[in-house]
Amino acid sequence: MGRVLPSFWLAGFDCASQVQRPYGRLDVTECLQHDRLCEADYRMLLPLGLQTVRDGARWHLIERRPGRYDFSSLEPQRRAAATVGVRVIWDVCHYGCPDGLHILSPHFPERFARFARALAAYLQDRGEAAPTYVPINEMSFLAYQAAEAGNFQPYATGRIHEARRNLARAAIAGIEAIWEVEPQARIAHTEALIHLVAPAARPDLTALAAQRDEEQFAPLDMLAGRLEPELGGHVRYLDLVGGNFYFYNEADLDGANLTRADPRWRHLADLLGDVYARYGRPLFISETTGEGAGRAEWLAYVAEQAALAFERGLPLEGICLYPVINGLDWDTCKRVPFGLWDLVPQPDGTLARVLNEPTAEALRAAQARLRPYTEAGAHRKGAKTPRGRQDSFG
Repeated sequence: MGRVLPSFWLAGFDCASQVQRPYGRLDVTECLQHDRLCEADYRMLLPLGLQTVRDGARWHLIERRPGRYDFSSLEPQRRAAATVGVRVIWDVCHYGCPDGLHILSPHFPERFARFARALAAYLQDRGEAAPTYVPINEMSFLAYQAAEAGNFQPYATGRIHEARRNLARAAIAGIEAIWEVEPQARIAHTEALIHLVAPAARPDLTALAAQRDEEQFAPLDMLAGRLEPELGGHVRYLDLVGGNFYFYNEADLDGANLTRADPRWRHLADLLGDVYARYGRPLFISETTGEGAGRAEWLAYVAEQAALAFERGLPLEGICLYPVINGLDWDTCKRVPFGLWDLVPQPDGTLARVLNEPTAEALRAAQARLRPYTEAGAHRKGAKTPRGRQDSFG
């Protein structure tokens, strides 16, 4: 029986490329040497049953001059995926824009749509049939960092609503551009799944926390036409909805992280249920990982929550271990012990991938725990996609 995603278990490679303080351009794909080692990176996934990958096109390298596209930086990843036999979900924009462009620019939607069309044509010309695209990763988070907190270019404050609107316009235009080239392309949206509460000593901020919680959905609501319909949103733009969920996604308004022992913590299955009740679309956990010695325990928690989601009848289509190799702390540019593989520097400068055995064992246990649900397919109802095509999970 088919599914929306090629496999239930996915691996993600951090491909962030934003311009941020204090370092300027960050290219995590290069920093982690995934650009050089992508074939080996993809190949090491297969023994662990990871056959689908989240990876990204680095827009800032592909369009160095407006309207001129050079995909040589992406070709090694595309070719490696074809050689190894993994399917890729391509992030079209993972925070980073070309030099001279930013998300508040009036030209951003048009430039993004042209790039999305060029990317779709490039992949189609090389025989990639009906790929899946993430138009703009974490629009809500990106708007906050670039137009409220002032951390990402253009380092603005007080313009978050303007940024959300421009990102929604760009995503709509980009999706339409992709569909012009490949009408059967699938579209996945990946948004941070957060829960905010009032500080324990400030119950008067409960309403503000609830408002901030609600605001996380603004870009998707715009895409769906539920919010500010003059932007052109429609339910057809919501195909597959992903939630990025980490151990630090729940906090109070002062920034203190909640723990799962805190009675204010909301479990992942409940948060997924909220998303499904809101949009009624197939779901996936599009990013998740623990850190350091807590990686195995976190993965066990996610698996239990996924099982609970299945029991509740939620159409959960996959779990993406992201990042699957050690990540990068954007504030310090130091590697962080996330994922299945640790990065160990070698004398020649190569970052060797060393499997973290406790986390790998936790993955095997999680796969076994969820196999009755992922193989049975009983949760798939054969719903229509928003564009009227039959979902592959029917």
